[in-house]
Amino acid sequence: MSSNLHFETAAIRNQMERTHFQEHSSPVYLTSSYIFDDAEDMRASFSDEKERNIYSRFSNPNTSEFAEKVAAMEGAEAGHAFATGMAAVFSTLAALLDSGDHILSARSVFGSTHTLFAKYFPKWNISHTFFNVDEVEAIENLILPETKLIFAETPTNPGVDILDLQLLGEVARKHNLLLVVDNCFATPYLQNPIQYGADLVIHSATKLMDGQGRVLGGVTVGRAHLIREIYLFSRNTGPALSPFNAWILSKSLETLAVRLDRHCENALKVAEFLEGEEKAENVKYPFLRSHPQYEIAKRQMKLGGNIISFEIQGGLLAGREFIDKVSLCSRTANLGDTRTIVTHPASTTHSKLSEDERQEAGITPGLIRISIGLEHVEDIIKDLQKALI
Repeated sequence: MSSNLHFETAAIRNQMERTHFQEHSSPVYLTSSYIFDDAEDMRASFSDEKERNIYSRFSNPNTSEFAEKVAAMEGAEAGHAFATGMAAVFSTLAALLDSGDHILSARSVFGSTHTLFAKYFPKWNISHTFFNVDEVEAIENLILPETKLIFAETPTNPGVDILDLQLLGEVARKHNLLLVVDNCFATPYLQNPIQYGADLVIHSATKLMDGQGRVLGGVTVGRAHLIREIYLFSRNTGPALSPFNAWILSKSLETLAVRLDRHCENALKVAEFLEGEEKAENVKYPFLRSHPQYEIAKRQMKLGGNIISFEIQGGLLAGREFIDKVSLCSRTANLGDTRTIVTHPASTTHSKLSEDERQEAGITPGLIRISIGLEHVEDIIKDLQKALI
């Protein structure tokens, strides 16, 4: 398919080759294994002399289609799909890091990623240093001789802060470090970190890529030689994406752009409403002019995404009361759904962190995260307004 197609067209028209049945929509390949012509075909396939499907833990037509679509959307050389977003994060880093290596990471990262760095990687003598989002310009001072990569999310989860990808890319190139970016909140439609020097881009496809709260999935795209190492690690450790989930996700990518346009339109209106509410403080949305990194967001993002955060007056108790008062919005820990979702991170997604760790990551007791859905925006605002009384 031509690489000159617009994003929306390529998302719909880039798909696997048709079989002899001439199907219009890609079929689902629900098979664990594949047949070989003869002993020589089998030998050559297992010795990597042939590029073909061997076993669906290694590859599958559906998982390959999905990964290739995301790679094309991000402007990456190659990609590999995983069972979940966290499988993508862990497998990507575990494949590329050795004992003694050091990670330089933004402090504000997803709770499970934070736990991975703080609890599990130290078992293998892989250390880390966190930097705050307002310290990005000084991160060169934190680079150690053993530093291997820089890891960042932008926008961050759940604080919706913005990191300067251009600056991170320049630092990574200057010091010959890998730059790995979690682009889950923005998706390839709103932001392409590879344009700014990222070597690898990770997505939890469970979120906006699926967009309807149905399936789990993850994907990493980037430089082909790095993806090859990640693929080999995953082939042997087994975090494979199921063919059915891959099929769902690949079809979902066809509507990503049109869905994101409405998500972002709704989110900006809700953010503007919240700024006028007395009980909602420190409202953060990338395309609000009041956002501390507004200019950076406008430079590197097409639209502001669908995530809003704010601080509710009254702290932990007020946060829990707010969650109890909503009726239209869903109370769940997911995001990127057609349905608007409210979450209180201090008592849910980041509850396993210590109080000091939460404070350092910007998770205050009254922080509320909202994933704006596709309902009529007036109904979303009415529900939130009722919960703020």
